[in-house]
Amino acid sequence: MAEIINLRQVRKARERAEKAEKASENRVVFGRPKKARTLAETRKALEASRHEGHRLKADDPEASDPKA
Repeated sequence: MAEIINLRQVRKARERAEKAEKASENRVVFGRPKKARTLAETRKALEASRHEGHRLKADDPEASDPKA
């Protein structure tokens, strides 16, 4: 005799499997460890501060005005 199956349970199991597969793909694409994220943020901040440190002119035009 054939085994009786509940179609609702089969449908839900199939949808769960599809979601799990999609989540696995997203972890590979978007996932980065926290240590890597903080390292990148630190490097970006360091580069920005070094870049700002090499400025030749002040941002305020009134402060560098020789007439005043």
